[in-house]
Amino acid sequence: MDRRSGLSVRLKLTLSYTGFLMLAGVLLLGAAGFFLLRQGWLRTNEEGAWRQSPGTELVRGFAPTAAAVMVFLLVFGLLGGWFLAGRMLAPLTRITDATRMATDGSLSHRIRLPGRKDEFRELADAFDAMLERLEAHVAEQQRFAANASHELRTPLAISKALLDVARTDPNHDTGELIDRLHTVNTRAIDLTEALLLVSRAEQGSFTRERVDLSLMAEEATETLLPLAEKHGVALETRGDITPTTGSPALLLQLTTNLVHNAIVHNLPEQGTVWVTTSVHPRSVLLTVENTGEQLTPELASTLTEPFRRGTERVHTDHVGVGLGLAIVKTITQAHGGTLTLTPRAAGGMRTTVELPATDPHAEGAASGK
Repeated sequence: MDRRSGLSVRLKLTLSYTGFLMLAGVLLLGAAGFFLLRQGWLRTNEEGAWRQSPGTELVRGFAPTAAAVMVFLLVFGLLGGWFLAGRMLAPLTRITDATRMATDGSLSHRIRLPGRKDEFRELADAFDAMLERLEAHVAEQQRFAANASHELRTPLAISKALLDVARTDPNHDTGELIDRLHTVNTRAIDLTEALLLVSRAEQGSFTRERVDLSLMAEEATETLLPLAEKHGVALETRGDITPTTGSPALLLQLTTNLVHNAIVHNLPEQGTVWVTTSVHPRSVLLTVENTGEQLTPELASTLTEPFRRGTERVHTDHVGVGLGLAIVKTITQAHGGTLTLTPRAAGGMRTTVELPATDPHAEGAASGK
């Protein structure tokens, strides 16, 4: 918004310093004059003339001296106040310059204000931390957009190639073409829905309800049981009631993604997936473990990046869209939780989602009032 120009903060501080200094001078001189009166140095005779006393000469010289002192205090206050205000506001100038650079799009600049901790340095450190988070977020969004564009372009290019083949070869098998187009179109739809789900979770635009993660785990395993049986993977679910607060749809998607990921990243035969829920004093845990190939900690730490695939999937009929664990991470963060990926010594991976716990008796106590 447009604002009219006003006095600068430095000038306001200078005038404030000068005003207080002049007030202190007036009070000091007033105290000195009151002291002279109390000592009887300002007395008159019956005719109203000044009576000579030892302090008369001192009083006669007091007024011009006091005026000179006030002039000196005025000049000294203006110059000293301007200098001190400039020194005090120098950190604010650096913060303002950094803000303008960030407004122009430069997020790599940091203030890094030296010196001991005070209000200005706390503000500068907080601003640097904000710039660091913004820079990381913008870089992640740019990388995500580039990857999403690449992933969406692939099925569109395949569809175009299939249609070009059908146009140039009228005798081509129409049924095969339709099947391949259906597969490519399904993948594009899945990818688009996954992108929308990530955006929804990042914005936090969902209604929070009381959710039991153990029920989410049971529902996800029942839904994916045919897929597990098809690939020879055994599903084992156990655990306690794990109450938390969040979106039932998003938390079910989180659990389904984890179980699905554990199935398709498993051994070709006789693989196993363990789904466990547990309760802690202030948090609830959902743990999904699976057998599989050996993973390094460095590789495991990158699996939550969008469109990142750790190993080649054994089952080519479930290629996925590369957003499974990225969606899990986004939903977890949107619910105030943490996601941990740890390679198992025997192969495979252990994935743990920790969410804030909800008192199971809170709802009943509230309804009983």
